[in-house]
Amino acid sequence: MQISRILSTAVMRSLPLVDKRLASSTTPLPAGYPMRPHHDSKLWAWTHYGVFIPSLPSPHRFLNTMTLIGATGTEIFDNDMLAAADVRNTSTVFSSTAAGENHHYRAYDLSRDCEFADDGSSLRWGDHLHLTISGDVTSGGEVIVRGRYDDFSVDVTVRPTDAASFFVDTPIYQHLSLLAPYTGTITDASGTTEISGLGTFEYARALGHQALSSRPLPANLKLPMDFFTYQIIQLDEQTQLLLTDVSARGQNACRLVHVRTLGKPAEVYDNVDFTTTFRAEPEVDEFGREMRIPETLTWTVRDGGREILRIDGTVDSPLRYGHGRGYAGAYSYTGVYRGVDVAGDGYMEWVDARQDVDVPKQNRA
Repeated sequence: MQISRILSTAVMRSLPLVDKRLASSTTPLPAGYPMRPHHDSKLWAWTHYGVFIPSLPSPHRFLNTMTLIGATGTEIFDNDMLAAADVRNTSTVFSSTAAGENHHYRAYDLSRDCEFADDGSSLRWGDHLHLTISGDVTSGGEVIVRGRYDDFSVDVTVRPTDAASFFVDTPIYQHLSLLAPYTGTITDASGTTEISGLGTFEYARALGHQALSSRPLPANLKLPMDFFTYQIIQLDEQTQLLLTDVSARGQNACRLVHVRTLGKPAEVYDNVDFTTTFRAEPEVDEFGREMRIPETLTWTVRDGGREILRIDGTVDSPLRYGHGRGYAGAYSYTGVYRGVDVAGDGYMEWVDARQDVDVPKQNRA
């Protein structure tokens, strides 16, 4: 535990000195931004591609396509019991909606199960998921998602814009999200549903000490990230919110709200307050691990002394396991954005491995 605390302090103190995320989140993403999978790299420990769609009509409510290539070396995202023989060859796919049994979470061995083009133009995980990235994603390119899972299938075309939001932008770790209109279909036992709206396309890559070892790092050497939530709201046909809170041993790593509007410069705010109440009973995963889950949540954002956003949500969808050690789901919300009442559905990712199991029912997350 002492090693984890030392790592946590070192990382938190160094981030503000090198992280350009605030500046990078208010300027267009440069053309030709590299988005390689780095699956055969001895330098980059892991990469991530994702397509996330909030605010779908019931019963789906959301659609996520979350991939990890490599092992992160973090407490909250590594499921070592699913690791390949060489943990650095581990990749996972997590995709779900809130409807029925629409849930896929599986680990793959890069050495035998996956086919990745070096430039990231074609990414295939067995027969389950194929991502095709054509052209420069910020200059008219497209991302095509073709998912064929046991209980549902997905065909979505995403057209990213250059409206980039960075959660981290350092020389050793970059994690960004692009505002991305989409069209497509979800097919399951109930039939085929056509969908369209504002989604996100995400890419991340990071160096990490897990790249030095073929075996999973012991718990006391993993990076001590112990709380993560990422949420997306489509406020209207033009506007999208990204809400993020990440911490390590009680130290804030990222508490931001990004606002993206089609055709306008993106905005990012760091004067953000996030609170929750928790359900009486925890979720228990397939390995028997318990996790606290929020019952209600509240986001408040201020610009100077003026409150510009308040969101009050109630988590009310099935929770899907597979976001590292955590879950994805949806919540209903009401609120006020720049003086205008808003309401609808939000998409939520939640991973809570904090050890203060006796926290009170009302708690700052």
